[in-house]
Amino acid sequence: MVPLRKPFFFLFLSLMCCLGCNKPVHQDRSAAPNVVIFLSDDQGWGDLSHSGNTNLSTPNIDALAQNGLSFDRFYVAPVCSPTRAELLTGRYHLRGGVSGTSAGEERLDLDETTFAELFQQAGYVTGAFGKWHNGTQHPYHPNSRGFDYFYGFCSGHWGDYFSPPLEENGKMVQGEGYVVDDVTTKAIEFIENNRESPFLVYLPYNTPHSPMQVPDQWWEKVETRELEMVLPEDQNEDLPFTKAALAMCENIDWNVGRVMDKLKELELEEHTIVIYLSDNGPNSFRWNGGMKGRKGSTDEGGVRSPFFIQWPGRIPQGKTITEIAGAIDLLPTLVDLAGLEASFSKPLDGKSLLPLMLEENPSWEDRMIFSHWNGNTSVRTQQYRLDKDAKLYDMVNDPGQTTGIAGEYPEIAQQLFQAKISWDQEMAAEFDGKDRPFTLGYPGASITQMPARDGIAHGNIERSNRFPNDSFFTNWTSTADRISWDVEVMEASEFEVELYYTCSEQNLGSRIQLAVGENQVQARVLEAHDPPIRGMENDRVERMESYVKDFKPMNLGRINLNKGRSEMVLKALEIPGDQVMDVRLLLFKRMN
Repeated sequence: MVPLRKPFFFLFLSLMCCLGCNKPVHQDRSAAPNVVIFLSDDQGWGDLSHSGNTNLSTPNIDALAQNGLSFDRFYVAPVCSPTRAELLTGRYHLRGGVSGTSAGEERLDLDETTFAELFQQAGYVTGAFGKWHNGTQHPYHPNSRGFDYFYGFCSGHWGDYFSPPLEENGKMVQGEGYVVDDVTTKAIEFIENNRESPFLVYLPYNTPHSPMQVPDQWWEKVETRELEMVLPEDQNEDLPFTKAALAMCENIDWNVGRVMDKLKELELEEHTIVIYLSDNGPNSFRWNGGMKGRKGSTDEGGVRSPFFIQWPGRIPQGKTITEIAGAIDLLPTLVDLAGLEASFSKPLDGKSLLPLMLEENPSWEDRMIFSHWNGNTSVRTQQYRLDKDAKLYDMVNDPGQTTGIAGEYPEIAQQLFQAKISWDQEMAAEFDGKDRPFTLGYPGASITQMPARDGIAHGNIERSNRFPNDSFFTNWTSTADRISWDVEVMEASEFEVELYYTCSEQNLGSRIQLAVGENQVQARVLEAHDPPIRGMENDRVERMESYVKDFKPMNLGRINLNKGRSEMVLKALEIPGDQVMDVRLLLFKRMN
């Protein structure tokens, strides 16, 4: 158990007095402030009216900066799952085994400690609502990483935003309505149900990540809007995509407002720390303050995020902090701000931002923040950025990274280059040798999902799309074809297995076998289920991800699994038609 550190609040009170705060600290609730964290997906720094973008209006998000404080230069990773890992742990994502966004590379190592675990141990009730993206199977699952309640999906992106299949605390459920509205409603219910206890609410949204789907009421507001802030013609901005992203951001803003209204209604606003940020740069070339780079880039535009934090009466109102900070700083900052007493088995890369937030003249040394993706690393100091190609830029006088200055400042360039080399070597040494099968049958987990995303196709079988996250397997035409998963059974047990499939009437009758090591179960496909591919009917622009189908569960029977690592193989023994089936998911249900 991590106890609350009560003495912190005496220091906190004195700091507030020094800052001239005229609101008293309520001792009964201040010792355990609630926490709400909003994390948007693929929303750039420029996708807010607070950033000066007149193309959209985000008054509820802007109000967090006006009523709290903002960090002007806040840095996250270039893509989704690495940022989530750094937020959760206060450590660079490669230290935690997160090297990609799908096929198991998004999983956060099990020996990492999350902020949710720290708050849970301190007596908080914790909930996550939305896109997890740091592991699907227990113990990588959010319910095993410190969250008492989870509603959403664990994949990197989803193929349908309107009443999609989701998960709720170990149960497969159907969502209700637009996914961002839906997860927000669940979060609000969670807040209402736990109003008398300290709570932590994590709202990792999945928009404006593509596919670009948004309800009519938001799309119609933006569709005919004349955009004032667009890129020059030679930069080939996709204006329909931009408009869809803006509409999705305005929908996020509305949902942020719903949560804030509920906190006010329950008289919890003054007892709640509220944070807003995004997970990387924009997912298209659109207005982003003239910065270089977008999502996936280690340049400024790919890694700069808004960061607003509000706690009325405790955090200064309207303050803007210019010192650089990053996702790695969230965990230590929350630990200090909430007064938790925590010990860490591994050193943190981040540092508590409380001195910057609460002190008028803090002692704060310049630092380096590293950004990495796809083999590329850049390093940022307060004034400079050394990019992936070792070009040095003065970010104060040249925020667009237009003119390299390494020739003028060779000592600075060399210092940052050596720091980058050392950091790359350190990360490689920590990451080297990680061999992690997909976990199956973790003790205490009632179900285990083995999606197509995590499988390997052999023979004629193909993915429905080159991006694995919401894909399914198709073109299963031969008994020589198979799908395999590298699995480790965590605890020997009997499981009932369901296969989510589609199959046409003319292809009925295939006999299939699922084998896990020496154990196997066989079944015959006897019921036709052949829905059309869909998703395009809700897309505002053509997507690059897989389209979806409404898959149906088929009971394969029961199988006894032995503890240990093995290859799990799904294959066909007989194929009377042209194909076997399309496959999206295997679901294992523990029977004892």
